[in-house]
Amino acid sequence: MTQQCGAVGFVGLGNIGKAMAMRLVARPGGVWVYDLATEPVAELAEAGAGVAASVADLADRVELVCVMVRDDEQVRDVLGQLSDASRHELVVAVHSTVAPHTPAELENIAAAGVRIVDAPVSGGAIGAADGSLAIMVGGSEQAYRTCAEPFSWMGSEVLHAGPLGTGTRMKLARNLLHFASFTAATEAQRLAEAAGVDLKDLGRVVRHTDLVTGGPGAIMHRDTTSTIGTDDFWFGVFDHVRMLGEKDLALAVELAEDLGVDLPLARHALHGLADGLGLPATESDVAERSS
Repeated sequence: MTQQCGAVGFVGLGNIGKAMAMRLVARPGGVWVYDLATEPVAELAEAGAGVAASVADLADRVELVCVMVRDDEQVRDVLGQLSDASRHELVVAVHSTVAPHTPAELENIAAAGVRIVDAPVSGGAIGAADGSLAIMVGGSEQAYRTCAEPFSWMGSEVLHAGPLGTGTRMKLARNLLHFASFTAATEAQRLAEAAGVDLKDLGRVVRHTDLVTGGPGAIMHRDTTSTIGTDDFWFGVFDHVRMLGEKDLALAVELAEDLGVDLPLARHALHGLADGLGLPATESDVAERSS
């Protein structure tokens, strides 16, 4: 169950942070902002946000401070100023993507009465502008209840991932998929280019079909990566995925060999798809590995 939060503060008004803060302007209770850069502060002020004179001034005015700065060092600096200034209970939500150990470190250095949640976001500047971000929150249930309502103004998927640090770990896993997929996309482009395929047309097809099928997320429904039993519902589904995937990957590798294009990710995917899906090894798998 969520609870109504009073005024919200926002520190860090870059491309994503500014758009997130803009979403809070219309929220009952409003938003107070602070940034060293004057231009985004002026834009927020014109839109109706309050402008704090300092981080300390911000801390005195709000119940929740959202922090979207560049890196771990800047997050620590902001938290230090908030801890020195806070005169009341305060929740600090770290939206910046930080190192896995940083949320616990922040909790250790925070002043009494300051509660930390790590709440990284996914969806980029577009998601921030239209309020469709995914916000992955790690922290206590009490702290999450304070954040959930304001976060709902900035994101359409607000998830309490678990204890402090879980939000960051989820974001890192999500971005692993994101950028590994980009690497696979560059490999696909090399193959397509060598085969005389228009790369822009290929991109159109990929974006269209990912919207239909869900892309890599389409296989992410199980709550474990363990081997799937043959009597499990997902066995038939994933065995079909394996069959299609191995056939198409083998054909892509064959085309690459004909064209002299190296596809290391495709080869790895071909030999690792079944294991990754959690399917038990077949007799042909065992024979191939032993040869």
